Amino acid sequence: MSDSFDEFFDNHAQWTEHDDSPSSSDSNGSNSSGKSRKQAKARLAAKKRKRRAKAVLAILIVFVLCVVGYVGYSAVRAWRLSQNSEAVADWPGPGYGSVEFTVDTGEGAITVAEKLVKANVVKSQAAFTSAVSANNKILYPGVYSLKKHMAAIDVVDILSDQTKAGGFLDVRAGDHAADVLQKASTLSGISLDKFKAALADGAAGILPAEANGSVEGWLEPGVYNVKAMKSADAILSAMVKKRIEKLDSLGIPKGKDREKALIMASIAEAEVNNREYYGKVIRVILNRLAKDMPLGMDSTVGYGAGVKPIKLTQAMLDDANNPYNTRVHKGLTPTPIGIAGDSALLATIKPQDGPWLYFVTTNLKTGETKFADNKDDFLKYRDEYKRNNPEGN
Repeated sequence: MSDSFDEFFDNHAQWTEHDDSPSSSDSNGSNSSGKSRKQAKARLAAKKRKRRAKAVLAILIVFVLCVVGYVGYSAVRAWRLSQNSEAVADWPGPGYGSVEFTVDTGEGAITVAEKLVKANVVKSQAAFTSAVSANNKILYPGVYSLKKHMAAIDVVDILSDQTKAGGFLDVRAGDHAADVLQKASTLSGISLDKFKAALADGAAGILPAEANGSVEGWLEPGVYNVKAMKSADAILSAMVKKRIEKLDSLGIPKGKDREKALIMASIAEAEVNNREYYGKVIRVILNRLAKDMPLGMDSTVGYGAGVKPIKLTQAMLDDANNPYNTRVHKGLTPTPIGIAGDSALLATIKPQDGPWLYFVTTNLKTGETKFADNKDDFLKYRDEYKRNNPEGN
């Protein structure tokens, strides 16, 4: 034991030593010698008793400290559990009634949990956020059909399933304005005629002047809560406003040059499905314009004819009445032919340098595209396309 413990023990313990010898000394040497041996044994026995007592006392102190510590820990733990019992509370489910619940774009698990508790869908914020974290779930924007008093994990399963999300319009690069507006009408419940009316007469107050009254190409990709918007004008304005903000942030020139960029980018978006080719396609367009050659893009002909390029007939390819038929008409198309993404738009600012006048996507599955600066190589690549894609001939 430590010196401090020994000191404590010596100061507080009392000992009595006994022996059987008389108190007076004896002149006999043998008696004196026997008495000394007895005294030595008594002292040794007393020391042993003292050491044992110290060990017992030490064990007793440690035991008491352990008991006190355990009792204290149990009390603190019980207090914490009592404090957190409401935070981790959860309904057993499956719930009752009906609740239309919206997860807005950019909302995290904590914000969604607070809204769910307020709507009386889940019992506690902690139950929901714990279920999201434990199951590594992603919450998607949308309008969902839920119930009151649902189990948190059941709610998480629904909000992380995109197929169950409604009311939100997902606009993507490559989409056509007509398709986007049809979806917006369906999701919002607003008549398609009202969208058309909002775009009539140049869509004043919605489209910029350089759009020349056409909404094509002027809708920004993204997710929009159209069900929460009150009118066709509001929905269109939201998409166009975001588009202008994006074009400004990318540094796309304004005025006529902006519309020209949107047209070229939309063609590149439609012609190839790999961003590494956008800059080359833009260069082909610029090279053909510089040589006063028709662009000859099937994507533009298909847009004007209302069919996918793979469905084009020879009659469609020869139709001069189609203003988007770049096999017949020189120059750019009257408007963009779809919504261009950021990569295609940036390619219009810094197109790749090269002499190319032709390109062929030789493999539709992989998207591999080959570029040529002469007709012979172009015909060779076209034959390769036919061999790789016999169903497309």
